[in-house]
Amino acid sequence: MNNYFEEAIKLAKNGVKNKEGGPFGAVVVDNKGKIVGYGNNQVLKNNDPTAHAEVTAIRDACKKLNTYDLSECKIYTTSEPCPMCLGAIIWSNIKEVYYATSRKDVDKIGFRDEDIYDYLEGKNNKIIKIERIKNGECEKLLDSYKNTIY
Repeated sequence: MNNYFEEAIKLAKNGVKNKEGGPFGAVVVDNKGKIVGYGNNQVLKNNDPTAHAEVTAIRDACKKLNTYDLSECKIYTTSEPCPMCLGAIIWSNIKEVYYATSRKDVDKIGFRDEDIYDYLEGKNNKIIKIERIKNGECEKLLDSYKNTIY
């Protein structure tokens, strides 16, 4: 397990050194213990706010394994996944997450994961306005899709 964190730390350090993004790294490990996905924060490098370490590691693993289903994998990450990364982990079917530093730790260096968690828990509604506007055509899209896959 420590070698997985060592690899994630190496990825994070390299990303910071190359000014790719924040100090975060992650690896996806298959059920045989082999690293199948590598990722570091690449938000600055790609001008992509979704290019977090966990997401880039998941994308790498999915590409290498030619699947979107990583249910046979685990992820090791240098820090507690933010809500977006946690969503990506859940969508990819990873069932085990191991992390080293907490969201409170990254808050101390200027990242706002805690604010987003507060929003999701109903404690901070000032981050974003979300409003549903019903549209029949959008509902038809869902019905059309459902009819094509079932």
